[in-house]
Amino acid sequence: MTGLRGTGRLADDLYLLAHHETTGKPRLQPRAAGLGLAGALLAELMLAGRIRCWRGLIIPAGDGPAADDLAGRLLGLVASESEHRPGRDWLLYLAPTATGEVAARLAQAGYLRPAPGRRFGHGARPVPADPDSAFAPLVRVKSALRSPGRDAQHTALAALAAAIGLSHHLAAYLPPHADRRLAEAAGHLSPGLRQLITQAQAAVDSALLAHRV
Repeated sequence: MTGLRGTGRLADDLYLLAHHETTGKPRLQPRAAGLGLAGALLAELMLAGRIRCWRGLIIPAGDGPAADDLAGRLLGLVASESEHRPGRDWLLYLAPTATGEVAARLAQAGYLRPAPGRRFGHGARPVPADPDSAFAPLVRVKSALRSPGRDAQHTALAALAAAIGLSHHLAAYLPPHADRRLAEAAGHLSPGLRQLITQAQAAVDSALLAHRV
């Protein structure tokens, strides 16, 4: 049951949604996954009250210890900037390493393991340690659609997953017209979170267009 509850971190859930629950095969193009997970890492800090998005800019807010080492490093980066930068800049900066960093955090928590006969690193793709735990984030998305706004983190997970290209995967398990319900659920989020998700979607759309060209 602990595994089914997850780590309680948005980016961890998004990573599991974006990868097959048994093989670990990615469901997104690598650039799109990196941008989406970068957005999820920023959203974690927003949900914790440590940063905010104001007029498109990422601004430090609040104080206290970070929830984990990855969050602490990201907070340090945001705080070290001499001027506030747009969310898109942070997405582009964090994207190249976001997937690997979130995977490492999940592995440390016991949710990912090396593929049989392989070790972490050297291009090896990690696989979920337990398919049920890896599938559980989809259950949290369904919960967010049943009660939009009741749980901001699950609602943000649903909205961000749809924004970065996982709608087709979600639609296979969600009720009819789920796309409309996802859009309605996003409307319950704070303005800052909605701005961040919009920026992530725009960055992913731009990256995919460039990839096709």
